[in-house]
Amino acid sequence: MNATTAHRTLSWGHDALRLDLRIAADGTARLGRGAPADPARDGALPLVEVTATGHGRHWSSHRLVDSTLGTRLRHRAHHVTREGEWHVLTVELYEPDTGLAAEVVYRSPDGVPALRAEVTLRNEGAGTLHLESVTSLALGGITDVDPDTADVWWADNDWLAEFRWQRRPLRAALPQLGGRVRYGYGKGSFALAGQGTWSSCGHLPMGALTDRASGRAWVWQVEHNGGGWRWDCGERHDTAYLALSGPTDGDHGWRHPLEPGGEFRAVPVSVALGDRLDDAFGALTSYRRATRRPHPDHENLPVIFNDYMNCLMGDPTTAKLLPLVDAAADAGAECFVIDAGWYDDSSGWWDSVGEWQPSTTRFPGPRGIHEVLDRIRERGMVPGLWLEPEVVGVRSPIATELPDEAFFRRDGVRVVETGRYQLDLRHPAARAHLDAVVDRVVGEWGVGYLKLDHNIDAGSGTSGHPAEVPAAGALGHHRAHLAWLEGVLDRHPDVVLEDCASGGMRADHALLSRMQLLSTSDQQNLLHYAPIAAAAPTAVTPEQGAVWAYPQPEDTPDEVAFTLVSALLGRIHLSGPLPGLGPQARALVHEAVAVHRDLRADLPGALPVWPLGLPAWDDPWVALALRTPATTYLTVWRRPGADPTTTLHLPHLLDTEVVATVLFPAAARATTAWNPGAAELALTLPTAPSAVLLRLS
Repeated sequence: MNATTAHRTLSWGHDALRLDLRIAADGTARLGRGAPADPARDGALPLVEVTATGHGRHWSSHRLVDSTLGTRLRHRAHHVTREGEWHVLTVELYEPDTGLAAEVVYRSPDGVPALRAEVTLRNEGAGTLHLESVTSLALGGITDVDPDTADVWWADNDWLAEFRWQRRPLRAALPQLGGRVRYGYGKGSFALAGQGTWSSCGHLPMGALTDRASGRAWVWQVEHNGGGWRWDCGERHDTAYLALSGPTDGDHGWRHPLEPGGEFRAVPVSVALGDRLDDAFGALTSYRRATRRPHPDHENLPVIFNDYMNCLMGDPTTAKLLPLVDAAADAGAECFVIDAGWYDDSSGWWDSVGEWQPSTTRFPGPRGIHEVLDRIRERGMVPGLWLEPEVVGVRSPIATELPDEAFFRRDGVRVVETGRYQLDLRHPAARAHLDAVVDRVVGEWGVGYLKLDHNIDAGSGTSGHPAEVPAAGALGHHRAHLAWLEGVLDRHPDVVLEDCASGGMRADHALLSRMQLLSTSDQQNLLHYAPIAAAAPTAVTPEQGAVWAYPQPEDTPDEVAFTLVSALLGRIHLSGPLPGLGPQARALVHEAVAVHRDLRADLPGALPVWPLGLPAWDDPWVALALRTPATTYLTVWRRPGADPTTTLHLPHLLDTEVVATVLFPAAARATTAWNPGAAELALTLPTAPSAVLLRLS
């Protein structure tokens, strides 16, 4: 600790990330880099911003910052520790007038320029504080980004159209207010907020800030598995600031009574830095790997066949499945998942789900569904099943067996959405029901893979008791959902859990730090899937991002290769009517799976690069690269309307001699030319649509 009469400064971190905790003479604490050049115009923010009823902002706006309680919090203690590979800084703060105490914990994995922030509030006073917003991370004046040259990034995320990153100059969102009269800050910000029970419906719970002058980038994520999140990016004292939070009163109607002796934990968040946007996403990828629950699937990466997409589409039967099982095994699949419909004895099952017992009409005979499960095992594959555990159809017997308190309710009335009720996993009866389902399917039937879907948005939340606002109930439910998943994996440590919610509507790190795979999309058009597959590593590590590959009998060889290429640098969700494919298409499927199985050992350590930039939805050329210390794998898609040649930028290979080898399809008529001084690869694909996987070594 360096001490002066004005302030004390603690330098904390490691070689890849170093920050300074600045404690002023009055006890206020800020996170920055060194002493501010002009203390009167310091852009640094309080470590925590808190609003509560009766305690609003000292500068009125809709922003998360400038709160009176945050400004009044004073440093009480701090601790620097080491937890394995993690560097940890804990700061204790206290506001004497209300008795509000805050514990702020920053963590950073050694060698990775990424920071995780967690905040816990405690009420040490005599009166209740009615919280209305709490930031998990507030950073100001440390971004190294000039608002005049800054771009703010966000990702639109819709069903069938996931991971669509957008960019806007920060000045277009926040015009320069100064001139003859200089203003320290305005009232506006560029802000996004999630809504409902899907964490990534509308937008990913992520964002980024880049500097066009220096290239420097900051990428952040809110690690929450529901739609109650918000982030602000704005300007204060000529520098950019960032504030991240869970639900707020203004955005979600969230309030929390913090009673004397009570405690509230804000949702965790993280931010990663890089000299370029790709580097920042790479750091975030490394951070995600460091913070997820260990599981064998992250290393083994088995090839998965799922019978749904552009195949059975929720209509499985024994007669339809057995030929698919044999064809999938012949192609090299290692897991076979029976998707929706296996529990269905009627044509109107949507509003009757919830028991999760196998259909007797779809699976006739004395062994029922076990005839198919046994055949899957006989062919050397792990059997999997689709479940939608958090919902119960309004016509399901479970709807009357469980008490009202086990479901989402508002104003005492059960919430109904599209013919389903939403379980409230805080209630023991709801958890016991789901535990019994999983223990039967996994423990008794021997199913080793569960695709956990979720196809309704139950809205603002639930009121478990009259004084609870729905957004607070939603936060409690989503945390109980995470705890339930942890319990499933504690009891069944080898089962693989797939995160799915109408495709990629719950692409968040809270779930992906527990679950092993993400269903990236429900997109059925192979041409539209290319930008989704290419951008998926912004939201999920490559070895967790499952991409559908669904060749059809009527597809041309180029189209078959196109859909297969999309999955090779992630997790293969093979589908389509494999028994009906012609010999050439079937050979391409077998070739693609073999190529993937040869390279998949590199995926858990690879970092993503976008040689054409993050893809736009209608880009004629789309590209994704994964780089390891020795090898770069490059997937390129040419869509209809594209010129036959494109130039790909790979700055990590600058001044390096590179040999480009076609991995798939082996018969591709691709030509390449490498310019080491410019780190550019010229690639020609003579037909469209077409796609190719290259190895650069």
